[in-house]
Amino acid sequence: MANVRRRRQDRRPIEASSLKTKVITWEPSEEFIKNNHVINTPVQTMYIMGDLGPYGKLGHREYEHVLCTIKVDGNGVITVKPDFTGTKEAYRIKLEGEKPEVWKYTIENVSAPVQPEEEEREQCLFRDLYSRHKEYLSGLVGSEFETTLPGTLRLFVNGEIVSAQGYEYDNLYVHFFLELPDQWSSPAFQQLSGVTQTCATKRVGWDQVAHFCYPFTLEMFFTQGDESEDSLPQWPVLYFEVLSLDFWQRYRVEGYGSLVLPASPGLHMLTIPTWRPVELGTVAELRRFFIGGSPELEDITYARIPSTFKGERLSRFGFRTQTTGSITFRLYCLQQSKAFLETSALRQRMQSVLDRLGGFSQQSSVYNVLEAFQRARRRMQEARESLPKDLIGPSASTMHQSQEP
Repeated sequence: MANVRRRRQDRRPIEASSLKTKVITWEPSEEFIKNNHVINTPVQTMYIMGDLGPYGKLGHREYEHVLCTIKVDGNGVITVKPDFTGTKEAYRIKLEGEKPEVWKYTIENVSAPVQPEEEEREQCLFRDLYSRHKEYLSGLVGSEFETTLPGTLRLFVNGEIVSAQGYEYDNLYVHFFLELPDQWSSPAFQQLSGVTQTCATKRVGWDQVAHFCYPFTLEMFFTQGDESEDSLPQWPVLYFEVLSLDFWQRYRVEGYGSLVLPASPGLHMLTIPTWRPVELGTVAELRRFFIGGSPELEDITYARIPSTFKGERLSRFGFRTQTTGSITFRLYCLQQSKAFLETSALRQRMQSVLDRLGGFSQQSSVYNVLEAFQRARRRMQEARESLPKDLIGPSASTMHQSQEP
């Protein structure tokens, strides 16, 4: 087990100049594969040979054939090729020449069976080895589970920008950043922005699709305050813009979009449509095609609600936009909080925001059901009031009275 997946320690560092010139080795040699493979376990190989020459010509190399190959690696694994015959047919070797001959042979395991005492001793040795290896791994990982502070929610997001589809130009890349609302914070080492690689598009169906497969990781903390007892918190928002780059290193803005991080843990596949601002007239489109550049947003948060907006109503009348393509995200969300470990009785007594985060999606569905019931009730009351009074029977009044509670 100590030799499993061991890496060679004598590899020389690759110089920067050679790294640029030899990124891919198209025709690797056997020595190159042996020295650069992850698993490099020493193997001892033995052969069982057969001299199939006619009488009087024994010892010639052309009549020697390999009957069986036995390999033993450093882990004690024995490989026999071809396998033991058992119930299968005998192996055949056909010799070409003036008088073709066919030789048949079988391979059997005639070793003495292991005695019960030796087998028990071997099992004890394996159990002792596995227990020591388990203790070694436990010592590397540690036994303490990292928990959050009371009144704090920890949110992990392992995300991936999967693809972009439906855009006008080729060679796309995505610039994104995360906005943290009040009472949210992130570790000092956490990067809240990033840029993907430039990706060429490929036709898939009717759309031109750029497959990024760009991974990113986000870690955030929500600290509950006194003012947030009766209201659900605002979740962080991921803003992004899609740009295209041409041969002359000119870029064009292809679209803006925003994504509110999911409130429920688990896997989420989201496709977000984007838009871009446009100018009226043909001159703006000619400028965009020939010299690059296009109208841009000074504040990317304008794609949703600007960060500087303090009013109650946001008017965008007269702001001309054009719908462009869409971006596909794959998000794995994890939530950690001590409130999730409390008992149900204590959870009902606390009535805090962190207790309700686990059932946030269920609360929204219950709220939608109650709202639909209220709408149906109002419609029935309006229909009842529009009917003549002589058409209203006792059953209708009974129904109305039974609905009041």
